[in-house]
Amino acid sequence: MPIDITMPALSPTMETGTLAKWLVKVGDSVKSGDILCEIETDKATMEVESIDEGVVAELLVGEGVEDIPVGQVILRLSGEGEAAPAATMKAAAAGKVAPVPAVAHTPHPAQPLAESPSPARGEGSGAAPSVPSPLAGEGDSPLGERGEGARINASPLARRLAQAQGIDLAGVQGSGPNGRVVKADLAGAAVAVKSPPPAPPVPGGEQKAAVAAPKAVVADAGIPHEVVKLSNMRKTIARRLTESKQQVPHIYLTVDVQLDKLLKLRGELNAALEGRGVKLSVNDMLIKALAAALIEVPACNVSFAGDSLIQYARADISVAVSIATGLITPIISDASNKALSAISTEMKALADKAKAGKLQPHEFQGGTASLSNMGMYGIKQFEAVINPPQGMIMAIGAGEKRPYVVDGALAIASVMSATGSFDHRAIDGADGAKLMQVFKALCENPLGLVA
Repeated sequence: MPIDITMPALSPTMETGTLAKWLVKVGDSVKSGDILCEIETDKATMEVESIDEGVVAELLVGEGVEDIPVGQVILRLSGEGEAAPAATMKAAAAGKVAPVPAVAHTPHPAQPLAESPSPARGEGSGAAPSVPSPLAGEGDSPLGERGEGARINASPLARRLAQAQGIDLAGVQGSGPNGRVVKADLAGAAVAVKSPPPAPPVPGGEQKAAVAAPKAVVADAGIPHEVVKLSNMRKTIARRLTESKQQVPHIYLTVDVQLDKLLKLRGELNAALEGRGVKLSVNDMLIKALAAALIEVPACNVSFAGDSLIQYARADISVAVSIATGLITPIISDASNKALSAISTEMKALADKAKAGKLQPHEFQGGTASLSNMGMYGIKQFEAVINPPQGMIMAIGAGEKRPYVVDGALAIASVMSATGSFDHRAIDGADGAKLMQVFKALCENPLGLVA
């Protein structure tokens, strides 16, 4: 009997994914362990292996389709000795794929390969339409008429681009089947400026000043521009950081840290480690310092959980790494108990995997606190946004020569500013101040990092 392969849950929090690329085609024989496809989550692109054997009978989802819910069938294998359905083989020969069967529990039906490979949802500037887009052709006039009240026959991508660019599809002549408007038809189309509909009356006849949902942003047609589709990662960053700033009361504490002793120790350690091919960065040493400070001030190594507080017994440091599609935070687990050379080696490997989009979920999910360093960009000081459910994040500025009091006398020293952002629901200001004090002491007396 046929074997259904479904969208896997590649992380504990994954609800939907994007099918980035098929690595098999209809008619291919697969066995357990063969790679079937690449799935893009909000953090990484991961390969999906087959756990069954058979012949690929149907590819039910097209490449590039977004918001495929976990558990939805994406591929069907014919069992041993079975032949793929004739209709499926005919569609495969024509370069098409049978449509995806409806799934009752999700509003995001997958789009067949016969349509444009662009996803059916999430196109444009990140501002979602007021209603979910219908399936291709749903509600279209059979002959493409555009009478009053009739739905305009247009592809989902054309609808998104028209909305983003302020184009009235009623005035666009379609070149697709049955007069269907496609992306190419929008070139040179007139921009229609529409006034927003009046707000519906509040029951009782009173208009209340409520917090409105974000309005769709219409690009100024007079300014050259392009509409860039948000990646899954960028969507997640936008959602999580908005939630953090809305729901987590941040408190910010800043200290200036003299770096001369730390830089001197780093130079000596790198000379000793040169034969092993290890080169410590300042960031490696700061990871260790933050982890050690969290162990010494356990009141800051916590997460707020509603009516309870989660107290962590070890310090796992999430380190912000900038990649082409956004920001990701690979984790150095139990950093306080690792040698600086081990932290350096592990951090380089994780950063390389992050930039290649190959991090595994356990390598970026979790962490008890975060560290974000923008010193390499010359940023003097900044305040980072907490990454829930963590209770704090340390923001590191650039080390620079400044006037500084050294041994009771004014001198020129290498100084950086470090700012801790704390969840004030879980961490009192005094406890946050203790953590900053300990972090500063470890950086200014760095032999404690190698003891």
